[in-house]
Amino acid sequence: MCMKELIEKELSEAQAVLHAFVSNPTNILNIEKAATLLADCFLEGNKVLACGNGGSSCDAMHFCEELTGRFREDREPLPAIALNADSSFMTCVANDFGFNQVFYRHLKALGKKGDVFLAISTSGNSENVLLAAEFAQKNGIFVIGLTGKDGGKLAQFCDIELRVNHHGFSDRIQEIHIKIIHILVLLIEQKVFGK
Repeated sequence: MCMKELIEKELSEAQAVLHAFVSNPTNILNIEKAATLLADCFLEGNKVLACGNGGSSCDAMHFCEELTGRFREDREPLPAIALNADSSFMTCVANDFGFNQVFYRHLKALGKKGDVFLAISTSGNSENVLLAAEFAQKNGIFVIGLTGKDGGKLAQFCDIELRVNHHGFSDRIQEIHIKIIHILVLLIEQKVFGK
């Protein structure tokens, strides 16, 4: 396959996954519900904590920097913490307790009832994300899951699940996740600041 054909194939596949996601009205409704939950969290003086592994780690940080920094317009910062952004904490906990504990212990230290935990896992089966989501559910922290495939074990811990029902490579799921993140930030800004 030549480069032009490969580029066209990649873009066509991405378009097909996005089309399938948009075609399910439940997905649109769940994005709206998630944005409302997040906005209400901020309006009530609470915060958002997010995490993921690998590319999902980058997505968690991207989500939080859009909230604490800015998205499209200048406005006040919103309290959001990417649990995977503190490498010294993660390596300390991974070394002393195991990698499966890194998000759970950070969430336990920083989270409180009324906060929102954004758990990102394309498989829905990342053990370190699952332990944190289970803790959140048991302690009054709302859980929004960005998942893929069949939702994995994470689905059972979500108050709202935003699932990209795609069973191919994870990058296709992540492409939709970042679009969802941008829409969530846009809607949060509208609801919190009236923009």
